[in-house]
Amino acid sequence: MSRIVVALGGNALGDGPKEQLKLVKETAKPIVDLIEKGHEIIIAHGNGPQVGMINLAMEDMDMPFPECIAMSQGYIGYHLQNAIYSELSKRDIDKNIVTLLTQVIVDEDDEAFKDPTKPIGKFYSLEEANTIKKEKEYTMVEDSGRGYRRVVASPKPIDIVEIESIKSLIKDGHIVISVGGGGIPVIKKGNSLRGVDGVIDKDFASEKIAELIDADLLFILTAVDRIAINFGKENQIDLEKMSIEESYSYIEEEQFAPGSMLPKVQAAVKFTESRKGRQAIISSLEKAEEALVGKSGTLIY
Repeated sequence: MSRIVVALGGNALGDGPKEQLKLVKETAKPIVDLIEKGHEIIIAHGNGPQVGMINLAMEDMDMPFPECIAMSQGYIGYHLQNAIYSELSKRDIDKNIVTLLTQVIVDEDDEAFKDPTKPIGKFYSLEEANTIKKEKEYTMVEDSGRGYRRVVASPKPIDIVEIESIKSLIKDGHIVISVGGGGIPVIKKGNSLRGVDGVIDKDFASEKIAELIDADLLFILTAVDRIAINFGKENQIDLEKMSIEESYSYIEEEQFAPGSMLPKVQAAVKFTESRKGRQAIISSLEKAEEALVGKSGTLIY
């Protein structure tokens, strides 16, 4: 059996607590299917809508952004733990599941801090955005024609602070939920760690943890069954397999949308390149089990 890092996309979680609590019950089923087959499962997830919601709710308290990410890890982890525990119990599977608050080290000189691009929180009018920019010194940008939003940096992950704890939990047979929302971004300052404003892309954080725990497979779950080239056009082609060389070629052709499929493909390629024998699959959550046997999803090899 394989050691698999499962990276959950936003479609597995929803936009608010009530919707999320309902959706994770369905999310738990394909995850437990993999556990039932004997695979070791480590779960990562995004937090885009959730951290924006928390940040907005805490706005009057000036809650620092790293703390908002920590809160999102806790509440999303709680919902996932609850749903997976229930599904395991239904099938009489005796497994423990734990959410680990995870800090991810980033480089304070990462170019991303000079050019914030990751939208978070609610939409504002131009007038509101200018007021917020002046009062709070946030970077505000127009987003998708729907208004203005705050953007923060999206630095690349370098290391995971709690990695040895994660390895110990896996060794003892536990299911681990980690690097939630890409992890809490921290920089090293002497002997200390300091949280910084930013959102680490969950696909890159998932790739990093998959490397560090020596996973066999990185499983990136999203809203589509397969990666496509010429997406949305008459000549669209859904890919069953994609080599590393083909991936680089398609990236150069700008076949994958930035902020959407592009980071998933980049993370999958990075993991596949990291050691001989490693592979990555990009697939929909609903067809996760089929993807493992090549009946759905796109295999990056």
